[in-house]
Amino acid sequence: METMLEFLKTDTFLIVNVVILCVLFIGFIVMLLKFHAIHKNYKTFLKKLGNGNNIEEDLENYMYRVERVEKQSAEIKNLIDTLDANMDNCIQKIGIVRYNAFKDTGSDLSFALAMLDEKNNGVVLNGIYSREMSNIYAKPVENGKSKYTISDEEAEAIQKAVENTQIYKVREQ
Repeated sequence: METMLEFLKTDTFLIVNVVILCVLFIGFIVMLLKFHAIHKNYKTFLKKLGNGNNIEEDLENYMYRVERVEKQSAEIKNLIDTLDANMDNCIQKIGIVRYNAFKDTGSDLSFALAMLDEKNNGVVLNGIYSREMSNIYAKPVENGKSKYTISDEEAEAIQKAVENTQIYKVREQ
C-alpha cells in the first residue's frame, strides 16, 4: 500500500494523468467534429428529402396547421351541439290543408297551416278567402292540441304536422 502512495506522489503519475487527459480532450474534439459533420449531413438529407425545402420546417408547419384544424373542428362541433339543442324549439313540422270555405269561390283558396316544433308545440293559421275579403286566424298549439275551438281543416293540418317524420337532426353516433 505504501508503494502505491509513493507512486501517486511521483512525477510519472502526473505525466500519465496529463497524457490521459490530452487523449480524452483530443477524443472529445474528434467526436465534436464528427457530430458536426453528421448534423450537417442530416440537414442536407432533410433538404433533399423535402425537394429543396427543409422538411423539418415543413413538418412543424404541418403540425401547426393540424392543431389549428383540430381546434376549429372542436369549435364547429360545439356550435353544432348548441344548434342541435336549440333545434327542438324551432319549427320542424308543417302540415297544410287547402279547402273551399264558401261555395261561391271557384277553388280551394282557403287554407289551414300548422307549424310545430319537435314537441308538437307551435301555431295553426287558418286563412279564409271569400270574394269580398280574406281573414287569417292564429291559434296556439301545445302538445298537438289547441285549447281553442278548431275547425276540421285546422285539426287535419295539425295531424299532418304531428305525423310529419321528416325532421333533420344531427346526432352523434
